[in-house]
Amino acid sequence: MHIKLSNLCAAAASALALCTVESANASAAPAPIPEYIKAAVAEPTRPDRDRQRDADRKPEQVIAFAGIKPGDRIGELMPGGGYFTRIFCRVAGPSGHVYAVGVGPVVKRERPPSPDAEAVTPNPCSNVTADIRQAADFSLPGGLDVVWTSENYHDLHNAMFGTPDMKAFDSAIFKALKPGGVFIVEDHAAEAGSGARDTETLHRIDAQLVRQEVTGAGFVFVAASDVLHNADDPHTAKVFELHGKSDKFLLKFRKPRH
Repeated sequence: MHIKLSNLCAAAASALALCTVESANASAAPAPIPEYIKAAVAEPTRPDRDRQRDADRKPEQVIAFAGIKPGDRIGELMPGGGYFTRIFCRVAGPSGHVYAVGVGPVVKRERPPSPDAEAVTPNPCSNVTADIRQAADFSLPGGLDVVWTSENYHDLHNAMFGTPDMKAFDSAIFKALKPGGVFIVEDHAAEAGSGARDTETLHRIDAQLVRQEVTGAGFVFVAASDVLHNADDPHTAKVFELHGKSDKFLLKFRKPRH
């Protein structure tokens, strides 16, 4: 059997191209940081307690990865004390809007203190609307460019929020986004292959499970970023014990344009 060298090279080139695409999807290169994101993070009205968390949360890099820009309509899920809300509203600017939507617990439960458990600092922006919904019948305003959730997707797998149907929840996000809109999920990484095993105890979730759930609602996986990766985290401790140093994954999904 004879195979032309040119055909072999073409096949190798195709395989290399495929590997390159898969590699890019697995871990995206850091995105350039636009000046409007730098300015929003440097905004002097941001509280000192927010600035003290910047080294761990890396807001410039993660928002650049998300692609949030002036004029965007942003749905922020479970905004906590407003750390990202105060940046998003500056990036979106007067022609954009931030819908900060909390998810109400169905079971009251004591949780360890965290920076976002402090009193919410008043937001100086006028382009923010706050609301709260229950997970079981969750919805967002329509026509959104971006939906964002950070460090809380895992919570939705817990009894505290009624252990909602995640396909229905992710489908509500899908419905709220414009065609081509993106869904960003940042969360505490669990051991690979563990699924939702540690969501209640360690407050971690397996990134692969998140990908399966979100794409199951119709989204297309776009890319992951390792900007929040911490190789020193063994994934066995409660995240509250690590004081912001947990290993985190950052995933981008897109609603198809057609």
